[in-house]
Amino acid sequence: MTLTAGATAHGDAPEKGRGYRAWVLFILVVVYTFNFIDRQIVGILATPIKQDLLLSDTELSLMGGLAFALFYTFLGIPIAMLADRWSRTWIMTAALTIWSGMTAACGLTQNFAQLFAARLGVGVGEAGGVAPAYSLISDYFPPETRARAISIYSFGIPIGSALGILLGGVLTSYLDWRSSFVIVGLMGLAVAPLFRLTMREPPRGAFDRATASVQPAKISDVIRTLTSKPSFWGLSLGAASSSMMGYGLIFWLPSFFIRSFGDALPGFFAWLPSGLTPANAGPVLYASYFYATILFVGGIVGIWFGGVVADRFGPGRKAAYALTPAFAFVATLPFFIVGVLSTNLWTAFPAFLALQALSLVWLGPVITAFQHLVPPNMRATASAVFLFINNLIGIGLGNLAIGALSDVLAARYGDESLRYAIVSGAVFYLIAAGLFVAVSRRIDRDWEA
Repeated sequence: MTLTAGATAHGDAPEKGRGYRAWVLFILVVVYTFNFIDRQIVGILATPIKQDLLLSDTELSLMGGLAFALFYTFLGIPIAMLADRWSRTWIMTAALTIWSGMTAACGLTQNFAQLFAARLGVGVGEAGGVAPAYSLISDYFPPETRARAISIYSFGIPIGSALGILLGGVLTSYLDWRSSFVIVGLMGLAVAPLFRLTMREPPRGAFDRATASVQPAKISDVIRTLTSKPSFWGLSLGAASSSMMGYGLIFWLPSFFIRSFGDALPGFFAWLPSGLTPANAGPVLYASYFYATILFVGGIVGIWFGGVVADRFGPGRKAAYALTPAFAFVATLPFFIVGVLSTNLWTAFPAFLALQALSLVWLGPVITAFQHLVPPNMRATASAVFLFINNLIGIGLGNLAIGALSDVLAARYGDESLRYAIVSGAVFYLIAAGLFVAVSRRIDRDWEA
């Protein structure tokens, strides 16, 4: 029998009580937080890893970006297709277990090849962690609150990134980089059984129009639907363009702060209690404090703002889902340039804070739009196609482009080569803004429900 979303009345689906839905969102945020802790911790550990394993910036970027992105992107689509057919909660449990275990394995490596292989394993696990979550949220929250729910879920990005940077800096200062990987990996493994025992699988499409089929879609149907939606591709490429810098900055800014502001960072934190700055504290610890604050505060503000604006204006004018991030990326440019080129930490800090907030405004509006551009039975697969584009370009190329350019410029600029490699990427924010403006003129025609 073909099931439809109308089989469950709007708001009458099981497991939709407000208290339980709050728990669902909370535990999904926790899992997403560990997703980004394990993904981004390598950024703050890059300097001690480079010194210990004698790596170049290009090798660092391959280990931190391409190694992760290869399996993460290519496995994401088949895993998401499985999620459109099978239990999303079991898939996410397995994914969390694999990526956490492989993060711990990173701490057991002794050379570049072993570390590269372990990071490949992290990518294998994380390939099943996000697209199923987007699909679950769409089945737990009605359209009028979906953008805010996805924005709250996306808090896992700044929280996890900040904790990854902070935990990596603190643990490395007291122990070493290998112990940091092992400890955070074991923490993630402890969350997996809690997630599985408390997360229930909801009926698909319960909050969507009654004509929407929830039977698993054939891959040919997914391809046919996506190829008929120019808005999907414009949003995907716009997000990927911004992610070239987004992921590149998260990976390289800790090293940038250490290289360009290493002597100034201790003075910036002179007000901290002595217990938070041990006698042997080096630039890695101070850089982790500095950047974790930027990631957390700026990220939360930007993601929440984007979700609120999308829920406020999107239902009346679908173009708002594309124009909101377009305006944000244009506004990002002056803060980006000032922050990267500044030689004063007190100037750089507010500039990077604003940059972080504005560069993440896109998450709520764009991810919400994706959920409405395809029927409910294609959401996980469509999300995986988006993630494939976004992460292959953003993670795979963003880190590598900055690292390779830094190596090219090193002969002329020394440690400052990273500064000029980073600032050259401002053009990608302009490309993203242009693509989102183009989408705003088409998105009404591509909207499903």
